[in-house]
Amino acid sequence: MRTHTISVLAGDGIGLEVMPVAMQVLDAAAEPHGVGFQWREHPWGSDYYLAHGRMMPLDAIDQLAQTDAVFLGAVGSPEVSDTETLWGMLIPIRREFDQYVNLRPIRSFSGIASSLAGSPEIDMVIVRENVEGEYSAVGGRSYRGTPYEAAYQQALFSRFGIERIARFAAEVAASRSGRLVSATKSNGIIHTMPFWDEVVAEVVAEFDTVVLESVLIDALAARMVRRPRSLDVIVASNLFGDILSDLAAGAVGSIGIAPSANLDPERRHPSMFEPVHGSAPDIAGQGIANPIGQIWAGAMMLDHLGHPDIARRLEAAFTAVIESGLVTPDLGGTATTAEVGAAVIERLGSV
Repeated sequence: MRTHTISVLAGDGIGLEVMPVAMQVLDAAAEPHGVGFQWREHPWGSDYYLAHGRMMPLDAIDQLAQTDAVFLGAVGSPEVSDTETLWGMLIPIRREFDQYVNLRPIRSFSGIASSLAGSPEIDMVIVRENVEGEYSAVGGRSYRGTPYEAAYQQALFSRFGIERIARFAAEVAASRSGRLVSATKSNGIIHTMPFWDEVVAEVVAEFDTVVLESVLIDALAARMVRRPRSLDVIVASNLFGDILSDLAAGAVGSIGIAPSANLDPERRHPSMFEPVHGSAPDIAGQGIANPIGQIWAGAMMLDHLGHPDIARRLEAAFTAVIESGLVTPDLGGTATTAEVGAAVIERLGSV
């Protein structure tokens, strides 16, 4: 049996509920094909912060680096500021491991109502730059406590960073329809966004089969709602990709079904796989969180680890469960987290 060692960070809130279900599903999907997982579970997150003053121990990155991938549940707690939870755990992992691609597939499912215009069949991929852009750490605050208090945030766009995310997105587009949309705001942001446009265009010009369209972010958001089928692959900066992917995921039914992969495509470091949803403290502890986002993230992890056939079977299984109507309350059903997981495992036997 081929065994992969996986760092598990269930984290906070519903992450603690969807993670064990997803792990059971992944074990069931992989074992018949001679693939196994050694799960290394770490109790890091907001509770760890409240006890130790940090989201993770000082040697956390070294511990994670010894494994093949990181499987993350959710981060966030009403008792801890978002600044601490994100900059103390999620963002350091992404940046220390140079996971510069955030890959977010979005698709609709039969039987799940979409709020998008005409409820068309939707299948798109958002490729988000994941380590620089608007989420840089450059900036500060001055004149605190006075009427002149001010805050400064420096967006950071490098040619190196734009080139590699544009090339990855172009490769994805070339493997699909050949259509690539770049999200921009070069009419209002006069330095970084024109630079983004120039570098993206230069890179995509290397791909004969890819057609590039540059669209202003406000118009693109409206187009995603009005004409989602006109979109296939989108490449976007850190901030724009974050917002667009949540918009698309929510509009096709529920943010609870959406996965994401934080990738180091060169495989120098472990990549990290997580659902898009947060810790959802309003429903935590009720056993009704949707586990599909976590399961789908697990399928992306299987693909990355070299098991695309198992990943496709798992996707087919959870798709069949969703389209059968056995879904959690966020999708209009009454099933529990555990019931959905059990149904996916049962369906694996017939796909």
